[in-house]
Formats: sequence, C-alpha cells, structure tokens
Amino acid sequence: MEKATFGAGCFWGVEARFAQVPGVVETAVGYEGGTMEHPTYKDVCTDQTGHAEVVEITFDPSRVSYEQLLEAFFSLHDPTQLNRQGPDWGTQYRSVIFFHSPQQEAAARRMIEKLTEEKRFPKPIVTQVVPAQTFWRAEEYHQRYLEKRGLASCHIG
Repeated sequence: MEKATFGAGCFWGVEARFAQVPGVVETAVGYEGGTMEHPTYKDVCTDQTGHAEVVEITFDPSRVSYEQLLEAFFSLHDPTQLNRQGPDWGTQYRSVIFFHSPQQEAAARRMIEKLTEEKRFPKPIVTQVVPAQTFWRAEEYHQRYLEKRGLASCHIG
C-alpha cells in the first residue's frame, strides 16, 4: 500500500470522490502544511495556521496508479484558482499535492507540465507540489461527512 495526499478545496467532496476510485482502500480527511500542532477545524478555518484541508489516501498501486490519482485530482477541482474553490476561499482551500516520495513529486510535476502543454485549463495551474508533512486527522464528524449524511456531493464540480 502507498499514501497520497491532496488538497483541492473543501475536503468533504474531495474525499467522497476519491473513495469511489477502484484501488483506493482508505481515505481520511485532515489538515497538512501548517505550523500549529494538533489543529482543529475551527483553528484551520481562521486561515491563520497555514494548513490546507486535505485528503490522505491509502491506495493499492497494483490496482490504481499514482498517475491515475493525479488525473482524478485535476478533474475534480479547478487548479487555476488561487486559495479558493467555488464559494470557499482562504489558504486552507488551496490546490496542493503533498508528495510522499521523489517518484510522486516527479509524477506530479510531469502531470502539471502535460496539462499545461495540452492547455486543458484556460489559466495557469497554481497547484503547489510540496513534500508531505505531518497529517493531522480531522475531527471524526468530518470523516466520510457526505456519506454519513446521505449526500452524493457538495458544491465542487
């Protein structure tokens, strides 16, 4: 099993979409990339901790490749919006890939280059590609939030 961590706006919809990908064996929502230890949702929502709302994915690379996860990541949000997705704004909603290995970093950078060359998006991609840091698991009520409420999606595309 391998880990992948992505931030693409509000983590509820991102988690729901990744949970549907064959080969993804576990998802967890949380916070990464900030300075505060053990941040809470309330802390992160102040936009003062530096954390992004992220989904940490455990996946089986024999069933789904990291490149396929990258394709899913770039298809489920607008990577050209700086520090926002839809009605949500702030650095906690930034587009970010936290890589867990040099291979993941290289794959992420290749994907951004490919999407840029293909002109898949009308504006430049602003997605950050940074080393994985401490993943702080979000409060339990955020885990599988949409699923627990019988919702298929939230406002992300």
